[in-house]
Amino acid sequence: MEPVQCGLAHLADVAGGLRSAAADLTRATGYAVRTFGSLSGLRGIAVESTWLAAHLASYPLGLFREPIKENGVYRTDALQLNQRSLVVADVAAAGTPILLVHGILDNRSVFTVFRIALRRRGFGAVHAVNYSVLTGDLRTAAQELHGHVERLRKQTGAEKVHIVGHSLGGMIARYYVQLMGGSANVDTLVTLGSPHGGTLAAYAMPTPLARQLRPGSDVLTELARPAPGCTTRFLVVWSRMDQMILPQRNARLLHSDLHVEELELRDVGHLSLPIDPQTVHWVATRLAQPHTEDHPFRHRYEYLDRVRGGACPPSPHRRDIRTE
Repeated sequence: MEPVQCGLAHLADVAGGLRSAAADLTRATGYAVRTFGSLSGLRGIAVESTWLAAHLASYPLGLFREPIKENGVYRTDALQLNQRSLVVADVAAAGTPILLVHGILDNRSVFTVFRIALRRRGFGAVHAVNYSVLTGDLRTAAQELHGHVERLRKQTGAEKVHIVGHSLGGMIARYYVQLMGGSANVDTLVTLGSPHGGTLAAYAMPTPLARQLRPGSDVLTELARPAPGCTTRFLVVWSRMDQMILPQRNARLLHSDLHVEELELRDVGHLSLPIDPQTVHWVATRLAQPHTEDHPFRHRYEYLDRVRGGACPPSPHRRDIRTE
């Protein structure tokens, strides 16, 4: 009878998984209907479509490797006032190198606008990297990222760097930071629309890498384990209109050992996250503020901003919580 019981138990597990996936898909569909039917949602779709066309045009330029440029000597006489204030207020923040990591089937061209905006804010070293579109394993990509970080630190003389990862890029960087000792080298990790809880869209891609992005995968199970020694600050940006992360809330990072600050958006598409003005402003502002290991909000989730209706007012629902 034992084989029969095991078989029934397995079928029950499969059925439970299917019910959970169906419920998640239903909720994601509800999000989409409510968002796309609004004026701000339609505006978001227009922006996403326009940026997609522009990005496709610039995509070939992003195939070339970008050389690492040294910081050089900081001067403020050629800077605008907003740039000058950042450099003078905190030279260390302005001088910390920022490494930009793109998403799946993409390249560094997706950060064209984002990189310009960071440099206008006074950040001296902003470098975008490419990894192979044929990458079949997230762990391998994380090891490659480790090499990029070491080269950037060596050539700039910086002790630590910031990383900004879009989509898969955020997951690669998180694996490096959380499971490969990268937190010793990374002050802040920014993730833009990264599937921290997995995405149902990965089921549409029958590749080994896509399987690692499905809810409950072995990689995501590794990342869900305790990480008491991780000192990196996480800035997580997610949108309820994200068409690649299903359900959209899976782009949130919920982990009791990590210091997470979250920006929730309502009407920004997946590809548009690196060009969204609210995202760029929030990320640049947070990166300009020093982060220390004894941060008063350590082990908490800070819901600093919740963006509604395309505006960015302080949220009446702002709060600090602990995961159960």
